[in-house]
Amino acid sequence: MKKRLIGITGGIATGKSTVSNYLAEKYQLPILDADMYARDAVAVGSPILKEISQRYDNILLPDNSLNRQLLGEIVFKNQNERLWIESLIHPYVRKKFNQEIVKYTGETLVLVIPLLFEVGLTNIVTETWVVSCSEEQQLARLMHRNNLTLEQAQARIKSQMPLSEKRKLADVVLDNSQSLEILLKSVDTAINQAKVI
Repeated sequence: MKKRLIGITGGIATGKSTVSNYLAEKYQLPILDADMYARDAVAVGSPILKEISQRYDNILLPDNSLNRQLLGEIVFKNQNERLWIESLIHPYVRKKFNQEIVKYTGETLVLVIPLLFEVGLTNIVTETWVVSCSEEQQLARLMHRNNLTLEQAQARIKSQMPLSEKRKLADVVLDNSQSLEILLKSVDTAINQAKVI
């Protein structure tokens, strides 16, 4: 049986979680989340966290967990540092996805991968869905959601491939610039149209 592996991506704060939560609730589809695996990669006591703590001073909180806010400030200001962090975390995330895909015996699996195109993970999915909205909406949502300044939000958005590029590469584009109802209807349409190869 051929598995349908849906890779959901988009920009930061464009609505990927809204789409994946809907697929989990309405269609009972299992969701694999790259962000969750990335958090596991830097769990207290992990080899990756040890490497990070050796590179940066004061990067650990009193409970020995990662100070994510401080790391965010470092990596979004310095591309070389971001690439170094990604070189540690991305192989771990890829390995986790591969393990779960092999184990999964069902027909359809959803993989939420914010950097799907950037890190070349398109080869582990059978179709790509991009959740998109206007740049203004993305910026406003990100600032509101993460309590960021305009400059901080712009730095995070700039660290990813532009949404316009992602839309060109996608098999399905889900427009999240209008109402939630319109977005979810487009998800219904996409899930019921298996990609024709």
